[in-house]
Amino acid sequence: MRIEVLFPEICNLYGELFNIELIKKSCPDAEITETNLNDEPLFASETPDLIYMGTMSEKSQEMVIEKLSPYKDRISQLIASDAHFLITGNALEIFGEKIEDKDGTVVAGLGMFPFTTKRDMMNRFNSLYLGEFSVRPDSDSPDSDESMKMVGFKSQFTHSYWKENAETLAPLFETLRGPGLNPDIKGEGIRVNNFMATYVIGPLLVLNPPFAEYLMSECSGKAEEITFRDAAYDAYDARVSEYSDEHTGFYY
Repeated sequence: MRIEVLFPEICNLYGELFNIELIKKSCPDAEITETNLNDEPLFASETPDLIYMGTMSEKSQEMVIEKLSPYKDRISQLIASDAHFLITGNALEIFGEKIEDKDGTVVAGLGMFPFTTKRDMMNRFNSLYLGEFSVRPDSDSPDSDESMKMVGFKSQFTHSYWKENAETLAPLFETLRGPGLNPDIKGEGIRVNNFMATYVIGPLLVLNPPFAEYLMSECSGKAEEITFRDAAYDAYDARVSEYSDEHTGFYY
């Protein structure tokens, strides 16, 4: 399994690089390539099994957009060919059309998906999150193995809004408690083929061992298990139970 981590020197807020540390410890043979801002991305000439990018500052978003702009066609090609992407936190915003700040500043995004991000730096939005991930979103099967609960956190100055008539694009998660991509919808994140992006942090893979094992197995082509599996699942089960309790507060 070969993984490309995009811009770890700046896309490292909220401890999100521990998503990669978990994979390293769970799959010791995995080859990790860290692409810095001054490097040509590995994906430009090869197809990694997973391309990962995590949360960053607002200024870093502009730097990443500038860096990735020459590779938009290549990214579209990879998405169309089912390459695996995992994009967490505000990294998802760079793939939209633009980021509009309340002060009037507008940052043009990569324009790969039809949504706009609204930013208000004077108001941070924090919440817990409980949702559901469908392994096969088009399946009508009631088999419990087809879906899994997802838990995590949100901490952001932004919400993203699909353009009119674009809501039919598949979300990554279906929200059970908490906000979706914005407070007005239940769909959370973006899912196009194997491109997966979400505002939910945690780190996402650390808090969600079923999803972590699903993703690792998809990328390696064989069954994978996370390290410290029993403890990880105990913590996950406890968190799902807590977040499912209607008495658990979600916003702070």
